[in-house]
Amino acid sequence: MAAHTPVRVVVVTMDTHLASATGRARAALSRELPGLQLSLHAASEYAASPAALTRCKADIAQADIIVVGMLFLEDHFLPVMEDLRARRPDCDAMICMMSASEVVKLTRVGNFDMEKPASGPMALLKKLRGNKEKTATGGAAQMKMLRRIPQMLRFIPGTA
Repeated sequence: MAAHTPVRVVVVTMDTHLASATGRARAALSRELPGLQLSLHAASEYAASPAALTRCKADIAQADIIVVGMLFLEDHFLPVMEDLRARRPDCDAMICMMSASEVVKLTRVGNFDMEKPASGPMALLKKLRGNKEKTATGGAAQMKMLRRIPQMLRFIPGTA
């Protein structure tokens, strides 16, 4: 039997809410990808356990693909931030979502890199967003954005 190329996927998230889905994915995908090594690390566990944090950092250091989700508390992302930064250039993909902006900016998939300045359509959308100074707060800011929707819609082809 030929050796299978290992594919190491690491999921780092806020808590264990993805544990059962990760387990099912591991079972289903291992038939198609016998070399798959899928691990999940929950910040709620490694924040309280130095041993769990060591295991998480070791898996990050070896990962081919890293998926990070819901790390928005400093106690959750700061312990692994430098490890993520260090692994970013050498892994195949790093997908960071619904997390602190410092974490999301680490996203890199192929030529897409969240650390690069926006260009093309993303630059246009950022210009449409307007100035970053918040003069209005709460509901007033939301209403101000809602009033700008017709201006943005004129750039989208088609009819409503």
